[in-house]
Amino acid sequence: MHPRLFQFGHIAIPTYGVLAAIALVAALAMAAHTARRLALDPNKIWNLSIIGIFTTLLGSRLLLVLFHLRDFVAHPFWMLGLVGIRGRASFYGGVLLAICACIGYIFASRLPLRRTLDCLAPAAALGLAITNLGALAAGSDYGTPTDKPWGVVYKHGLAALWSGTPLGIRLHPVQLYEALVTLLLLALLLSLRSKHDGDQAGTFLFVYGITLYFLDFYRGSRILVFHEAFTVTQIIAIGSVLAGAALGTRRKPSALEPHPSEYDPQTQIR
Repeated sequence: MHPRLFQFGHIAIPTYGVLAAIALVAALAMAAHTARRLALDPNKIWNLSIIGIFTTLLGSRLLLVLFHLRDFVAHPFWMLGLVGIRGRASFYGGVLLAICACIGYIFASRLPLRRTLDCLAPAAALGLAITNLGALAAGSDYGTPTDKPWGVVYKHGLAALWSGTPLGIRLHPVQLYEALVTLLLLALLLSLRSKHDGDQAGTFLFVYGITLYFLDFYRGSRILVFHEAFTVTQIIAIGSVLAGAALGTRRKPSALEPHPSEYDPQTQIR
């Protein structure tokens, strides 16, 4: 595959980093588009998305430094750079911090929680699909060995250096599997026209959680916990499924939260 997109002298431009940047821009555009359809303030959704993105990036990088403090002391610029190693524990920690920050902003700005999550669901699916294509090119989150003809073989030394990817071995393209599922999930969310707040977000979390759980069996680097019964990713996947089921649970509408069809975008969006 191609972990390095361009090379300018001693500066390498990683494919994963470029596609991750494209994924962020695409997700922001999708969130703004969906906000108008759901009669939410696009400016608030934009601010919410920026808070989530930067909290994830900053939080995961700080946690990565804490988990690899000795490496940071030896190579500080490399650890803080865009081409640093991608640790699952630090990434999930950054996501958790971002969720807390975003929920705080949602309540502070008085956005309807379930409808706001509905707005973010298609953007998350699109961003994940593009990001996984970048991971496939870089060898990040590589799969387990396979003899299937569609397996991928990494030969570039940077894949091993940046992501610890085994070279010369046919591997499951688990990143491609996840990208395809999230693209199908995106198509489902865009075609879903539910009358209840939380249905889109619930569908996304439920389906993506199931996908994440079973695809983890095909990942080459797994962090086992709870007497090696589950991995960290599978525990997060179970939490995602439970959260999706909870969002899909019907509740009695509040007089303060009318149905989205009762909203007038011209009066609600300022």
